[in-house]
Amino acid sequence: MQENPARWFEIYVQDMARACAFYEAVLRRKLEKLDTPDMEYWTFSMNPEHPGIGGALVKMPGVPSGGSTLVYFGCEDCAVEAARVVPAGGRIHKEKMSIGQHGHIALAVDTEGNMFGLHSMA
Repeated sequence: MQENPARWFEIYVQDMARACAFYEAVLRRKLEKLDTPDMEYWTFSMNPEHPGIGGALVKMPGVPSGGSTLVYFGCEDCAVEAARVVPAGGRIHKEKMSIGQHGHIALAVDTEGNMFGLHSMA
């Protein structure tokens, strides 16, 4: 059985303190800071045993906020799908990179200008 395609979401922000305060007030959920290289990352509380996908607020150099929300598609090795982006007419924004114990990601832009993410543990 094939899994659902969406695995994770990220909302990109410039002012993390302001964004955390907003989402905690609106959703009445505590955000938790993750230790991730080269970015500031606060996750929404989640339970992997429940339906739905998890997500986070992210501040990363080179990725703008203001309407920037990323959906990550699950992969065995995100480099494989990333290699298909340019031949299909898109472009790579960030090649496969480590996000520490949480695996690897690649960021791509589709033919319509939408950025999306690819995630894998390998």
